[in-house]
Amino acid sequence: MKLRLILGDQLSKNLSSLNDVTADDIILMCEVRAEATYVKHHKKKIAFLFSAMRHFAHDLRSDGLTVHYTTYDDPANAGSLLDEVQRALDRFDITEIIVTEPGEYRLLSQMRAWSDTLGVPVDIRPDDRFLATHTEFENWAAGRKQLRMEYFYREMRRKHDILMDGEKPIGGQWNFDDENLAPPTQGLNIPDPYEQPADDITREVMALVDASFSDHFGDLTPFHYAVTREGALDALDLFINTRLAQFGTFQDAMIQGQPWMFHSHIALYLNCGLLTPSECIRAAERAYHSGDAPLNAVEGFVRQILGWREYVRGVYWLRMPDYRNANFFEATRDLPHFYWDAQTRMNCLRQCVTETRQNAYAHHIQRLMVLGNFALLAALDPAQVNDWYLLVYADAYEWVELPNVHGMVLFADGGVLASKPYAASGAYIKRMSNYCDGCSYNVGQKNGPKACPFNYLYWDFIDRNADKLRGNPRMGLAYNSLDRMTDQKRKAIRDDSVRFFKALDNGENV
Repeated sequence: MKLRLILGDQLSKNLSSLNDVTADDIILMCEVRAEATYVKHHKKKIAFLFSAMRHFAHDLRSDGLTVHYTTYDDPANAGSLLDEVQRALDRFDITEIIVTEPGEYRLLSQMRAWSDTLGVPVDIRPDDRFLATHTEFENWAAGRKQLRMEYFYREMRRKHDILMDGEKPIGGQWNFDDENLAPPTQGLNIPDPYEQPADDITREVMALVDASFSDHFGDLTPFHYAVTREGALDALDLFINTRLAQFGTFQDAMIQGQPWMFHSHIALYLNCGLLTPSECIRAAERAYHSGDAPLNAVEGFVRQILGWREYVRGVYWLRMPDYRNANFFEATRDLPHFYWDAQTRMNCLRQCVTETRQNAYAHHIQRLMVLGNFALLAALDPAQVNDWYLLVYADAYEWVELPNVHGMVLFADGGVLASKPYAASGAYIKRMSNYCDGCSYNVGQKNGPKACPFNYLYWDFIDRNADKLRGNPRMGLAYNSLDRMTDQKRKAIRDDSVRFFKALDNGENV
C-alpha cells in the first residue's frame, strides 16, 4: 500500500503524485500547526486553504479514492507533516511514500531526509503543473551574466506557441507594457469581483480559524473566495468576460476604495492548484482571437503567468538557500507598526495596508510601488519584510514571494532578479492613483514637515547608496540630478530624512 501526501497548495487532480494512484492507496491530507503558524498567516488565507483542502478531499473521495484527512482541531493531530506521516505509517501497512515536491526549500530539505527518518522509501516527484522545469530554467540561465525575465519570456512564448505568428510574436513585438501604464481616469466602470457564498464546509472552517487563530493578522469576514475548482473556473471566466479588456491599460492604476480594479484575482487559485497556468493563458488567448480583448491586455496577462510567474520560480530554486540571506543595502530597520495597524498619516500606505488586512490581497503596484517602495526607501530589514509579505497575502508561498520581495521590491539580491531598484518619489504615486488627494502630506512639496515623505526619502535613498548604485547604467539620470543639487538642497533632504526616521523609530504616527 502506498501513501500519497497532498500538500495544501497541491489541490490538483493532475498532480504528479496522483498520476498513477489506485483505489488501494491512501491519500494523506492534513492541516498542521507547523505549516499554519511558522509565520502567522492571514486569517483569510488560512480559511481559504483549509476550506479548499477539505473540498478537494471530498472530490477525491467522490472519485472512489481513500483519503485520510486530519483536521486542525483533531485531538490526535501530531502538529507537523512529518509526525502526521509517521502516524499514518503506524496505522497502515505502507510500503512507499509518494509526494510532489513542495514549493519551499525549507520543506523540500526536510522531505529529503524522510526516508532515513521514517525507514520507508520516499518518492519526491517533480511539480509538473509549471510550464518550465528546473532543468530548463537552469539551462537557460547557464552562462548568462544577467537573468532578465524578458528574454526567458520570449523563449517560453516560442516553446508553448502562445500569441505567436509563426516564429514572430503577434503584433510584431513581444511586450506591450508601454500601453499598460495609464493612470486612473474619471468614470471608470469597474466590475464587481467574483464572489462565492460560503457553504457549510467553509463556515465550519471559519469558526475554526476564528477560535484557533485569533491573534493572527487580518479580517476573516466577509469571506467570498472560491474554494473549489468549479468556483475557481467561474472566477477565471468572470475575469476574461468582464475585466480582461481593460486590464492591460489600467493594470498599474490605483483608486481609493477600489482594491480589485481590473485585475484577475486568480493568483490564489493558481498557486494552490485549483487552476492551471495553461488554462488561464489559453482562455486569455482565445479572448484576443475572438476580438473580446485587445492585444496589450492579453499579452500583459500572459506575461504575468508565462513570463514572470515561471521566471521567479526559476530564480528561487536556482539561488536557494543562500538567496534569502542576501542584504545588498545592509538594511536593518524594524518593520513599522503601520504595516499591521494601518495607523499612518501617509494615505497611500494606509489604504494599501487596510485593503490587505481586509482582503488578504493587494494588486502588484500596491505591493511594489507603495508598500514595497517605502520598505526599500526606509531600509527595512529584508527578513521582516519577507515574512510580512508571506503571511498577509492569500497567494503567497515562498517560491513566489521571496524573489518578488527580495529581488524586485527590496533589491536585496543586488540585481539578480531586477536590473535596478524600484524606488520612486511621491510623484509616481500621485500619477498612478488618487491616494494623494486624501493625504495629510503635500505631494507637491519636496521638503519640510508637510512634504510627502516619499519625496525626500527617495533622494536620501539615492544619496546614501551612491557607492552601490552609481555604476548602475539605469540609475544614471537619478545621479545626474543628484549631482546638480545644491549643498543646501541635499542638506534639507538629509535633515528631513533624519527627522522622519527618528519619529518612525520612536513609534510615532508618521
